[in-house]
Amino acid sequence: MKLTTRELTVFSMLGAVMYASKVILEFAPNIHLLGVFTIAFTVVYRKKALYPIYIYVLLNGMLSGFSAWWVPYLYIWTVLWGVVMLLPKRMPRLVQPAVYMVVCAAHGFLFGTLYAPVQAIMFGLSLEGMLAWIAAGLPWDFLHGVSNFFCGALIMPIVSVLRAAQRYAQKS
Repeated sequence: MKLTTRELTVFSMLGAVMYASKVILEFAPNIHLLGVFTIAFTVVYRKKALYPIYIYVLLNGMLSGFSAWWVPYLYIWTVLWGVVMLLPKRMPRLVQPAVYMVVCAAHGFLFGTLYAPVQAIMFGLSLEGMLAWIAAGLPWDFLHGVSNFFCGALIMPIVSVLRAAQRYAQKS
C-alpha cells in the first residue's frame, strides 16, 4: 500500500479532521462523528482508510495522553473498518445509507463490549467483573448507538464529497 505525496497529505488531513470533530463534540458524551468518518473513508479508500484512522488514533494519544483508555483504540476502529470491508462494494444505491447507518449504530451499541476485554486484562477483572463493567456502561452504549445511527445520515454525503475530490484530483 504505497502512498503518493497527495495521499499522504489527504490522509493526514482526514485524520486531523477526525480528531478535530472529536474535540468539538466532547461536550456531548458518546456523540461524535468518528464512526461516520471511519465508514466513509473505508467506502472510498478501502484498505488505505487505515491511514487516516490510525493518524486519528495517534493524534488522540499524543494530544490526550497514551493511557489505559487509549489502548482499545488500537483495535476498536479497525473492527468497524473490517465490518465495512466485508460489505459488498456494489450495494444498491438506495440500500447503502440504511446499511451504513445500521453498521454505524451497531458499532456504537457494542462499543463498551468491544472495549471491555482489554480493560478487563489491564485491570485484572474477572469475567463477572468484565460483564458488570459492560452492564454499567449500557446506558452510554445505548446513547452511543442511537447517536451513531442519526449521525450515520452523513456517511453518503461525505462519501460523495470524497469521491468528487478524488475525480477532481485525477483530472489535474
